[in-house]
Amino acid sequence: MDRAQILLLGLPLFLLCSDLVNLFVPPPAKPPPPLPHRHHHLQHQPPNPPEALEFPPQKPSAVGGIGLGSTVFINFCSSCSYRGTAVTMKKMLETQFPGLDVVLANYPPPLPKRVLAKLVPVAQIGVFAVIMAGEHIFPMIGIAAPPPWYYSLRANRFGTIASTWLLGNMFQSFLQSSGAFEVYCNDELLFSKLKEARFPGEIELKDLVGRRLANSRVTDGLGVMWS
Repeated sequence: MDRAQILLLGLPLFLLCSDLVNLFVPPPAKPPPPLPHRHHHLQHQPPNPPEALEFPPQKPSAVGGIGLGSTVFINFCSSCSYRGTAVTMKKMLETQFPGLDVVLANYPPPLPKRVLAKLVPVAQIGVFAVIMAGEHIFPMIGIAAPPPWYYSLRANRFGTIASTWLLGNMFQSFLQSSGAFEVYCNDELLFSKLKEARFPGEIELKDLVGRRLANSRVTDGLGVMWS
């Protein structure tokens, strides 16, 4: 084989090996929710007595730190170009709810689709190998003469290789996409694009998270009162 044939076979073989390695790598574990932050307020003695201050001390804001101890998970389809929307929602939530921890993660497709997506490069390599070295492969599997369709593909081998590469990548991208944009707050599902078939609006998502945080604060307050 000449250099062009070695390059056409070597590049897909390298990508196939990387896909096979990623197939047996376990997915990253879901990060645990962060523990509530404990703030230790240090009392500093001002150089002047309080009555000598020019400005009265400000009252603490009622909404400051409303998100402390809470975590929002935005699990989205990374192969669907949803990352920009997820980053926008993350910035909005962190601005509206100070102290809230927003975690972005990929939402993988079901296991059968993931397995099929890993088999696509194998099929591509098989087509490339048959086109490049079919005269040696067919006798090895018990076929003395290559079939007629082999000569048709061989006559336009570069077009066949390009078409196989592009169509295989498109099919693999389709199998890797989940179309998900799932929002969880403290392990409770707030919004699901898989169920609603749409993205959440910024105001809608802010209201959903705000109500969930308010309920959490009420529940925590009752637990402290009865403990």
